[in-house]
Amino acid sequence: MQFVIDANVLFAALINDSITIEFLFYDFARFFAPEFVLQEFYEHKAEILKKTKRNPEDFEQILGYLEERITIVPKDEYADMSDTAKNISPDPDDVPYLALALKLGIPIWSNDRDLKEKQTMVKVYSTRDLIERG
Repeated sequence: MQFVIDANVLFAALINDSITIEFLFYDFARFFAPEFVLQEFYEHKAEILKKTKRNPEDFEQILGYLEERITIVPKDEYADMSDTAKNISPDPDDVPYLALALKLGIPIWSNDRDLKEKQTMVKVYSTRDLIERG
């Protein structure tokens, strides 16, 4: 299965040892993200490190792994879907994820309830949904 992966899922993976990080290690899925996602991690590194028990070296190691597992898609490759995404997005911050998902024709993995419930064009799976799917 393929997913556009939301930053909130990646933040959860970096903060806690949980099923989220395990899913990211499974070979059952491919992950895609808008190009700004990794930059967000570096911008919020201090905040993430405060919330986690991970040390800076572990953080860097996991972030490196995520960079290998996630296909980063440049904005110009999904920009043609931005207007549609803006029209359906419950939050301006979600527009790039929706645009990328629309462009690729795949669902989003996100724990954002509004993203899941306030638009119907893109299927959104929460981590709980993925656990329940098995």
